[in-house]
Amino acid sequence: MKVHEYQAKSIFASYGLPVDRNIVCRTPDEAVAAYKQLGLAKAVVKAQVHTGGRGKAGGVKLGSNEEEIRQHAEAILGMDIKGFTVDRVLVSEAVNIASEYYMSILVDRKSKCPMLMLSRAGGMDIEQVAKETPEKIEKIVIDPTIGMSDFLAREAAFKLFDNMAQVKQAVPIFKNLYKLFVEKDASLAEINPLVMTQEGTLKAIDAKMTFDDNALFRHPDIAELFEPTAEEKKEREAKDKGFSYVNLGGSIGCMVNGAGLAMATMDMIKLYGGEPANFLDIGGSSNPEKIVEAMKLLLADKHVKVVLINIFGGITRCDDVAKGLLEAFKVIQTDIPIVIRLTGTNEAEGRAILEGTHFNVATSMADAGHKAVELSKQL
Repeated sequence: MKVHEYQAKSIFASYGLPVDRNIVCRTPDEAVAAYKQLGLAKAVVKAQVHTGGRGKAGGVKLGSNEEEIRQHAEAILGMDIKGFTVDRVLVSEAVNIASEYYMSILVDRKSKCPMLMLSRAGGMDIEQVAKETPEKIEKIVIDPTIGMSDFLAREAAFKLFDNMAQVKQAVPIFKNLYKLFVEKDASLAEINPLVMTQEGTLKAIDAKMTFDDNALFRHPDIAELFEPTAEEKKEREAKDKGFSYVNLGGSIGCMVNGAGLAMATMDMIKLYGGEPANFLDIGGSSNPEKIVEAMKLLLADKHVKVVLINIFGGITRCDDVAKGLLEAFKVIQTDIPIVIRLTGTNEAEGRAILEGTHFNVATSMADAGHKAVELSKQL
């Protein structure tokens, strides 16, 4: 789960991290009022959307009077940035930047530990830095049984700063960010850039956080900040119905029992030249009501041209699945071609039940994949 910059900064501030003064606004009038309230000579108007690249898209502007702040707010509000419409802006104090740095704590899948990432090339796209100049990125794996010790925090600080005054300021920043990361079950806590001002003070002028969805039940204050996109709403509704669903944007809808088989099905579709529309694991049930709900989920995706149902019958018998499908499609009305592959317990009986129906019955996984891809290209 992602939060907006202003929400991340509020969380940062509660953990003693040095953030700039800021006020979130939803109208140009509110932006002007915020500028007056902050009492600043210069302020930055920043788009608040769940994506990066705001500056490059024109979503970050500097203003030095009320009229400029109003003009910037009017231009940014309503702007489309990578598919996200800006409905609020952050008016922040402008900072005299001497230098910029990058720092983040994230979950390192390789070491299975939190990892501190640091770079003196702050303010830039960290993926670009990693690709073009990887030597500019320092990585420090944090032993979770020890945490961010004073020694480790000082070691990290010396990788960023040469001046002892900045090192002393950085140590509590690293320690507090790690404390926040652990206590809030974050998967990412990032400051980019962490700036040193002309006066020699360190300040976080941007903040980014993502949280582990599976731990949100422990953090109702964080869960309240969730602003799902249309796709995220669909995924959450699917989860509430007992499905594992992820939209992928392709044209072949997949309904599969079992996560491993679902991934193999998507790989097969790609291998044969098609594009999977989703990952959908319906579990082991042949319940007609569950199949109806799964089909509604697939058919609600306007990009789906063909549905591929791939079932392996283990404990669930294929003939029961076939009967469940026939019952379900008495309720569902659709012209979209449906390819079905049944294999496992009572597969012959299951296929026999579906013979003569409007379903395209496949004899093997490869046959199902080819049929689905061919049908998707015909439509």
